[in-house]
Amino acid sequence: MAAAPVVVPRMKLGSQGLEVSAQGLGCMGMSAFYGPPKPEPDMIALIHNAVAAGVTLLDTSDVYGPHTNELLLGKALQGGVREKVQLATKFGISSDGGWDIRGDPAYVRAACEGSLKRLGVDCIDLYYQHRIDTRVPIEVTVGELKKLVEEGKIKYIGLSEASASTIRRAHAVHPISAVQLEWSLWSRDIEQDVIPTCRELGIGIVAYSPLGRGFFSGGTNLINKLPDSDFRKVLPRFQRENLEKNALIFERVSGMASRKGCTPSQLALAWVHHQGNDVCPIPGTTKINNFNQNLGALSVKLTSEEMTELESYAATHNVHGERSQSKLLNTWRNSDTPPLPSWKNN
Repeated sequence: MAAAPVVVPRMKLGSQGLEVSAQGLGCMGMSAFYGPPKPEPDMIALIHNAVAAGVTLLDTSDVYGPHTNELLLGKALQGGVREKVQLATKFGISSDGGWDIRGDPAYVRAACEGSLKRLGVDCIDLYYQHRIDTRVPIEVTVGELKKLVEEGKIKYIGLSEASASTIRRAHAVHPISAVQLEWSLWSRDIEQDVIPTCRELGIGIVAYSPLGRGFFSGGTNLINKLPDSDFRKVLPRFQRENLEKNALIFERVSGMASRKGCTPSQLALAWVHHQGNDVCPIPGTTKINNFNQNLGALSVKLTSEEMTELESYAATHNVHGERSQSKLLNTWRNSDTPPLPSWKNN
């Protein structure tokens, strides 16, 4: 007998009215960073399959490509698809003439106009600052985003890889609906400070790379299958000396998955789902079979004892290598911005 189709529940992100599917689709790998761009017809078919399955949150950014992933989604949204989804994109990582992080008002506005055009839409549902510009007070950046909300160009504001203090300051200017951050079994540094702040303020949490950038799908064999242009090949955790030590984590997760009758990736993804009804993971894939498997994580139930056991496998002392090697793409730890009064006086 065939398994019953997974029903994708809905959830609220933040307290401003944004409602999305409890699992989204990260679209970055279709166009950028994880090897060469994938065939456009195949990726449009994958997006349409996801929407038909009940996934409504589609996640992209202007830097994916750059620009080509937004163009891809623009094509996929045609023919009545746009009305069925909540579209999230991002600004803040400029690739013009070299990589830079920008949050100045002129750039915010220009980036938004560019994304609207590439996506072929009049309004972006959820617009994130992809990385925080530490030269510009967050109040200034969010002040411009607030204007874009008032003009009807974006509906909801998000931040990505922002510190607790940055989130708090931003939320005081305009409600933040979602914070996107890396959260998986082996990336849990945000749990002490950032997650509690989001929950205190009623901000939704969007977990990117919930499968550890593919580690919990492919284990140590993953690295051997990646093309040279895949940026995971330079990530510290995927270096041979670290990967050999991290293999034990995958072996233990695989063991529990076998006992529970699911795949390691479904188990790891289910762990993220069990973090709370304010958490929406956005696993990315380029294959319909993998997408369907990811959706199956919604049916995996974990007891508190199983959650604790899983977490022990990937405890900090068991994880070897940092999650990022790039200061540019570094993270909420480095996201504090200047105080507004001092910036105004410059």
